[in-house]
Amino acid sequence: MVRIPKQRTGPRAWLVGLALGFTVLCVGLSLWLRAEPPASPPPPHEPQAPRVVAPEPPAPTRPVRGAPTASPDAPPPTLGSTMAEAPREGVDLYRPGTKPLKQGLVVPEDFELPPGYVRHYQATDDGERVRPILMFHPDYKPLDSRGEPVELPSNRVVPPEMAPPGLPLDVLELPSGPEGVEPIP
Repeated sequence: MVRIPKQRTGPRAWLVGLALGFTVLCVGLSLWLRAEPPASPPPPHEPQAPRVVAPEPPAPTRPVRGAPTASPDAPPPTLGSTMAEAPREGVDLYRPGTKPLKQGLVVPEDFELPPGYVRHYQATDDGERVRPILMFHPDYKPLDSRGEPVELPSNRVVPPEMAPPGLPLDVLELPSGPEGVEPIP
C-alpha cells in the first residue's frame, strides 16, 4: 500500500481566496457606482396654461467684515474703488502694485561683495528689471568693536552709512509705476 500524504492548504489558500473575493467585490462596486442611473421616462405631456412668475428680488448681500458701509444717499462706488478698502484674498494678493520696489544703494556687477552682503534683484510689474541694490544677508549678524550686535534695518536694505568701503554711494532711481517705493530708512 502506498500512502500519499495529504497536502495542507492551510491559511494561505484561505487568504488568497479572501483577497480574490475582495478584489472582485471592489471591481463590481466601482462599476456599479460609475454606471449612470437609467433615464426615467418623460412625464406625460399635459397641456397647461402658461404660468407667469414674478422675478424674485435680489438676495441681500453680506457686507465684508471690516469694509465700510455706504449710506443710502452716497453716490455709487466707482469700479475698483471698493477693492482698495476690501481685504485682499486669493488672486488679488498678486495684483500689480502689491509689492513695492526697494530703494537702496546700487551695486555694480564687478564690485566684490564682502561677507554678509548680497545683491537684491528686482523687477517692475511690467517685467522691467531694475539695477541690483545692496542688502544684508538674512543670516548676517554684525558685531560692533565691543562685540555687541549691531541693529540692522527691518527690511535689510543697507543704508549709506553702513555701506562697505569702496562702494560708490549711488542711490537707485526707480521707474514710475504702480509698484510704489519702499524708501531707504
